[in-house]
Amino acid sequence: MQGCAYVNGQFAPPEEAKISVFDWGFLHSDATYDVAHVWQGRFFRLDAHLDRFFASCDALRLNPGHSRDEIRQIMHECVRRAGLRDAYVEVLCTRGQPAPGSRDPRSCTNTFMAFAIPFIWIADPDKQKRGVDLIVGSPHRIPGSSVDPRIKNYHWLDFVKGLYEAYERGGETVVLLDGQGHVTEGPGFNVFGVFDAGGGAKRLVTAASGVLEGVSRRTVIELARAAGFEVQLRPWTVAELRAADEVFLSSTGGGVIAIARLDGRAIGGRPAGTFGPVTQQLQNAYWALHEDPRYTEPV
Repeated sequence: MQGCAYVNGQFAPPEEAKISVFDWGFLHSDATYDVAHVWQGRFFRLDAHLDRFFASCDALRLNPGHSRDEIRQIMHECVRRAGLRDAYVEVLCTRGQPAPGSRDPRSCTNTFMAFAIPFIWIADPDKQKRGVDLIVGSPHRIPGSSVDPRIKNYHWLDFVKGLYEAYERGGETVVLLDGQGHVTEGPGFNVFGVFDAGGGAKRLVTAASGVLEGVSRRTVIELARAAGFEVQLRPWTVAELRAADEVFLSSTGGGVIAIARLDGRAIGGRPAGTFGPVTQQLQNAYWALHEDPRYTEPV
């Protein structure tokens, strides 16, 4: 694989980015991470990703062993050494291995790693042109009272179960509900619905809690409000999702991605490959920001 990793204090090929099977990051999914992306040679909103990574480390009492500036430089160097113009750049911190015979997390030495590989799409450009088929899965999302979704984590077994259900039902990805039947999120993305607010105005709805507060989600909210759309962050039901005029996803792995069908039914009755005006407007605005120096920094 083309790319570059940083592991054990050294830069190395990505296939050498490994941890021990005794690391609690592997044994217990005791880790946090964050993913930024580089597009046409420029990081997008890197400070926001670094903010979230350090907040997640603090919340889990993890110490990556590097300052913010050092991690920024490591991320830049991984991309530079990989020679990538469009890249997926991950940083992660695991609990590490405990002292021999100990089950006390305080005895662990935390491990920091980073890598840059070619850009990864949740839905590749061809799939985005026709729209994604989304399924509402039956597993409930892990409750935030158990695993705080604002801390980026690898607790994805609910998503994996939901993905297999989606494939079996002819879908391509899944969104999960919470125990009260409210829309939460999917594997690696937030979900938005667009509704007619009357008088030609449009209203966007997305979950206020129980989800990762994605950097792309934040970007969409900012762009939508700047465009004059009403944005509601609140609990919303699967019935509302199914009644939406437009549905789209937001993710680092592709920005604003239109949903063509929900549970096998066309969104808004539109034929495949045709999407609502709000989704298209926000998609265009999202990618335009990648040329704005206020949001980007060159590698």
